[in-house]
Amino acid sequence: MEFHEMPVGEIQRLLKERGLLLTDDELTALSGDPRAGVRKIYQQFCRQRALMDKENLRLEAMDLYEKEARRKGFALIAGIDEVGRGPLAGPVVTAAVILPEKCRISGIDDSKKVPPGRREKLYHEIVGQAVCWAVGMATVEEIDSLNILQATLLAMRRALGGLSPAPEYVLVDAVRIPGIGTPQLPIIKGDGKSVTIAAASIVAKVTRDRMMEDFDGQFPGYGFAQNKGYGTSDHIEALKKNGCCKLHRKTFIKNFLVSEAYGSLW
Repeated sequence: MEFHEMPVGEIQRLLKERGLLLTDDELTALSGDPRAGVRKIYQQFCRQRALMDKENLRLEAMDLYEKEARRKGFALIAGIDEVGRGPLAGPVVTAAVILPEKCRISGIDDSKKVPPGRREKLYHEIVGQAVCWAVGMATVEEIDSLNILQATLLAMRRALGGLSPAPEYVLVDAVRIPGIGTPQLPIIKGDGKSVTIAAASIVAKVTRDRMMEDFDGQFPGYGFAQNKGYGTSDHIEALKKNGCCKLHRKTFIKNFLVSEAYGSLW
């Protein structure tokens, strides 16, 4: 059947199911349909295809570090990232992810750029498609005793140690991880430049957010479900009013409270 003989609803279904598979000649014929309803459907399809093409180009650009690693002979490439270096409370959480070659997950990006609901969906896509993934954590006590950088590096080593199969090459957001024998490449702002680091960023963020929401029930009054332990004005006010709990980082709290108040918190 020619396009001009097809009902508008049938054309809409066709574009939804087979739009990207239609030939240029078929799309040209469709674009010349005189019916207003068909023109509207076709224009919507063209806009959606342009967005898909743009997203595919973005994902291709985010796969350049992985492609270069594979060109060097590495097959199992892990991305690793952390979440929670800045909060006043809660652990620092890291994630390590190995994705299969040519993995394309639309919308994957630095977790800070992704809305919470979308992050949850991407989390499930990532862990569902990953070759393997693992989470590492450093506790509040380790943060206070080691300092936040060393605790973060410890959590990264724990995440990498949880991967099976083990990675052959590691892409890291910003830092170099000491104490691992695996070749690694630190990438400044890597969670926006590497698809595997972005995947790790999302897994770490969703994992830590869920933990802080659970902690909210154990330590009420601080708003952990909302602020995730960060130093919001409401959180600081709650600290001044209630004192600290076991989840607070003692070395971080003193930066926000005057010394007289600080002494009364313990």
